[in-house]
Amino acid sequence: MTNIVLATANAHKAEEMRAVLEPLGIHLLARPDDVAEVDETESTLEGNALLKAHALARATGTPAIADDTGLFVDALDGAPGVYSARYAGEGASYDDNVEKLLGELRGVARPARGARFRTVIAVAYPTGEDFWVEGVLEGSVAEQRRGTSGFGYDPVFIPDEAPERTLAELSAAEKNQLSHRGRALRFVANRLAK
Repeated sequence: MTNIVLATANAHKAEEMRAVLEPLGIHLLARPDDVAEVDETESTLEGNALLKAHALARATGTPAIADDTGLFVDALDGAPGVYSARYAGEGASYDDNVEKLLGELRGVARPARGARFRTVIAVAYPTGEDFWVEGVLEGSVAEQRRGTSGFGYDPVFIPDEAPERTLAELSAAEKNQLSHRGRALRFVANRLAK
């Protein structure tokens, strides 16, 4: 079994990552409490994921895995994008971000509400080597929240592959099977198996 330390302190992301990777033989170690949060100062998902993975690999001397995820909405010229976690401002809650998104899309009809989730997952080693992979999920933004599962924008994101439900209306297993993060994690597992 491969041991990799998590760069995220987000319990929801850690749970999803463990659910996908641990059955594939990759054991995820908890992010140490004494390692400071890494500021996401890059302008791309790739840059932020690599920044976080390298910081944890250096701090722990163990291979590290990090992700950065963004929701890219066509009608908003790709916003919130790389700023998805802080769309409504620094320290914004999931609800704050969803409310701002729904407000920005008020009056926009369904055909123009196309969007995609992109997750970039980076793995970095104490030697400085790294790699990253990407998972994408196409869909659209609902006009109102639906469902109670998941987190973040899940209650308002309707995946093309399950067009009658939002991500928050899917079971955890269904979401992990088709989600952007699930896809990227399986790509990571394939790379690590080589």
